[in-house]
Amino acid sequence: MKLRINSGLGSLSALVIEDNEHMRVLLRKLLKSFGVKDVEECVDGGEGLKMLAQRKPDLILVDYSMVPMDGIAFTRAVRAMPNEPDFMVPIIMVTGHTERKRVETARDAGVNEILVKPVTPAALFQRIEEIVLRPRPFVRTANYCGPCRRRHNNPDYTGPWRRVSDTDLGRETVALDNQDADPVQSAIKR
Repeated sequence: MKLRINSGLGSLSALVIEDNEHMRVLLRKLLKSFGVKDVEECVDGGEGLKMLAQRKPDLILVDYSMVPMDGIAFTRAVRAMPNEPDFMVPIIMVTGHTERKRVETARDAGVNEILVKPVTPAALFQRIEEIVLRPRPFVRTANYCGPCRRRHNNPDYTGPWRRVSDTDLGRETVALDNQDADPVQSAIKR
């Protein structure tokens, strides 16, 4: 991937929430090298929530492990906000923890992208591109708030269909064939 410096991201604003000063500086400098002019910094999730009350960034970079409020608690708090523009802000989780359980926890909290440490300019730029150029639809239900967890549409998928948006003739036929399935339990499993 060819890194594009000053790539037209200057109109974006970013909030970096990271307890390690060196990582904050690195992320800020990388964002600035991409052309992002407005970068705010906080040292933990609680401070980040206070900043969100004052400013509305276009994207947030948040560390997974911080004290007293970590990135997961921060993300859940943002996704629980009542106002639509606030809870939909894209969040990139920055972490050195790549265990499947932690990645799934971040995904289920409502994170848009995960950026693994050590951070590279290309990896950060790729995550920002995903958010800006290929944003996923946003989902808000009783049990989840965040970007749609379906990354790809598989044309060969034959069901079960669990979403209101999954309604074309072929899908309705499959749904009729599976009438004995409990739709509530199917939705919870998805």
